[in-house]
Amino acid sequence: MIKKIQKNLSVLVAAFILLGTAAVQGQIVQDPTTWRYEVKKLQDNNYELIFHLNLEDGWHIWALEPGGDGLQFPPSFNFDKNEHVRLNGTVQEKGSSVTGTMDGVDGIVTYFHGKVTYRQQVAVSANTTIKGMHEYQVCTDEMCLPPKKKSFSFSISDITSDTDVLQESIPAAVADTPVHASVPVSDGDTPEEKVLQTTIEQQEHTSNIALFISGLGNGLLSVITPCVFAMLPMTVSFFLKRSKDRKTGIKVALQYSLSIIFIFTFIGGLLSAFLGPDALHAFSTNWIVNMAFFVIFLIFGISFLGAFEINLPSSWATKLDSKANTQNFLGIFFMALTLVIVSFSCTVPFIGNLVVSIQSGGKIGPLLGFFGFGLGLALPFSLFAIFPSMLNELGKSGGWLNAVKVTFGFVELALALKFLSNADLQQGWRLLDREIFIAMWMTLSFVLGAYLLGFLRFSHDSELPKNDWGLPYIKVPRLFFGIAAIVFGFYLMPGMWGAPLNGMGAFVPPMGTQEFILSRGHAAPSVSYSEAHSSVRPQKYVKQMKIYEPASVLNYHLDTYYDYDEALAASKVLKKPIMLDFTGVNCANCRKFEAEVWSQPDVLGLMKNDFIIASLFVDIQSVKLPEDKQYDSKSLGYRIETLGDQNVDLQVSKFNSNTQPYYFFVDENGVLLADKGVAYPTSPAVFAVHLRQVLERYRELHPES
Repeated sequence: MIKKIQKNLSVLVAAFILLGTAAVQGQIVQDPTTWRYEVKKLQDNNYELIFHLNLEDGWHIWALEPGGDGLQFPPSFNFDKNEHVRLNGTVQEKGSSVTGTMDGVDGIVTYFHGKVTYRQQVAVSANTTIKGMHEYQVCTDEMCLPPKKKSFSFSISDITSDTDVLQESIPAAVADTPVHASVPVSDGDTPEEKVLQTTIEQQEHTSNIALFISGLGNGLLSVITPCVFAMLPMTVSFFLKRSKDRKTGIKVALQYSLSIIFIFTFIGGLLSAFLGPDALHAFSTNWIVNMAFFVIFLIFGISFLGAFEINLPSSWATKLDSKANTQNFLGIFFMALTLVIVSFSCTVPFIGNLVVSIQSGGKIGPLLGFFGFGLGLALPFSLFAIFPSMLNELGKSGGWLNAVKVTFGFVELALALKFLSNADLQQGWRLLDREIFIAMWMTLSFVLGAYLLGFLRFSHDSELPKNDWGLPYIKVPRLFFGIAAIVFGFYLMPGMWGAPLNGMGAFVPPMGTQEFILSRGHAAPSVSYSEAHSSVRPQKYVKQMKIYEPASVLNYHLDTYYDYDEALAASKVLKKPIMLDFTGVNCANCRKFEAEVWSQPDVLGLMKNDFIIASLFVDIQSVKLPEDKQYDSKSLGYRIETLGDQNVDLQVSKFNSNTQPYYFFVDENGVLLADKGVAYPTSPAVFAVHLRQVLERYRELHPES
């Protein structure tokens, strides 16, 4: 409606100007434009409809996106409905453009003079005539003519029987819709493109079943965290003391499980409904939160090794005994609520992972996802309550249970180092560079292996079982776990000298923090900068951000930009599309995608030779923006002060996304080159197809590249 009012107002203004000019000059001003129409065949059944415009000297035509005060009348191209024709993308303009101020016009405007070419690509399924109407307005520095309409007609007559069938059903061209936007629409025709489209749609719309499985998996994993694990024997013992028969135990267990499921579903619904698009991300990547988790996991890890015991305060236990009971549902619900509160500090990372996944699901995604989470968390408690004999057998099983506890202690220490590394990377402390982190994990793995194989004992360990000759021995499962721990330590060892460790790339610090690398790839730099192009080398934030780049970037000398505007400027000079890599310093899936996908020859070759890579880290808080570059974000609701905040705001406001890794592709003007971005997980083959498709689209829009 607003555009229609603007168009009508523009017509009236132009008419009054024309009447005034005619009264003064006493003559009618003729249309200073000459139009010529051409059809160009590209390949198979793809054609390009070309509108050639020749303007007389002193006249100009507004650009498709003219800017200004909104009263400018940009050209529009409307195609009649035709069942044999499908529009590929939108009309693109090319010619001698001028951008600047103009007398009598507020703001900056863009217009063309001389010769202008408009191109529209189409796919055609049969010989036909493509008809429609285009509308435009031309002006001089002193006046504008009223908008004028012209009909056009393009004849397609060389379609053979072999190419009569475009595809099973071809969408008709949209009629009576002005084409102003410059965002291209990509429709896959080839089998590879159809596979790509299907894959992207699956990424964008996670199935409800997958969300439930994700929630269930996160819930089960949260059971092994110290906060929950410490509650397991106490809670189950509470059930055993008050369960007189099997029927009562089953009833209590079901009520307890339902209470946990209800609580987490309710919490998840509140998180999804009321938190902003960046709230969970900000929480999970905050260095203070990571340091808190480091301390918690360190304390629990040392406790599991036997240094001391962690018990709930006696006042909590007294309060629990006074209010929690198995005689009514409220008592059982209170027990479940106590578990949720006490374990929240350990379960919140898993809840965060779940919320990230449900943001791309359907309306009932949060319900199913958090239902699965509550079910996974409640399942061990319910099983032991329903089958109390399992707990009895667990208690009679001897020293192996303490061995499990000690193993958890080593795992907790490894996780504590990971949380410390997250905070270290975000703040730039350089306490745990890559080789130091790997060395500490290697040491933990070897010591755990020695413990499981019986070479190391703790003061609270039970005696190993003895064979018929009175000699201590270890059982086969413990042997295999010990071997696995030692093998893992040897696997990490090459990382000390710069090996990429693709399988663990998601967990170890980035290669950029490694001070010594034995060898690196000998590939040439991805961009050959001549003296004329030396100004487009990555400069902004390179010193601060280079340490966070993955091995595939450093080993193969990929040039990476860290600033969106700098990447746009480089694209204009180098004539290459931009791959926007929304990533994170502490993003495990980002490291996994880079290690498994970027390093593949097909993908690496395309990225290296045909794309400009912009790595936009969303969780870096140590790089502050200059005060004159700081601003208040409408999308996020807070002030943007750091480079990470700026990248988050860009991803949310421009691309309507807030998960990482996520890849979007744009040209030098920030125009999307594909309808959808690419997220994790994606196979190397599918990602390579997407890169080729984006590159083809870019070359269509920028033939001069």
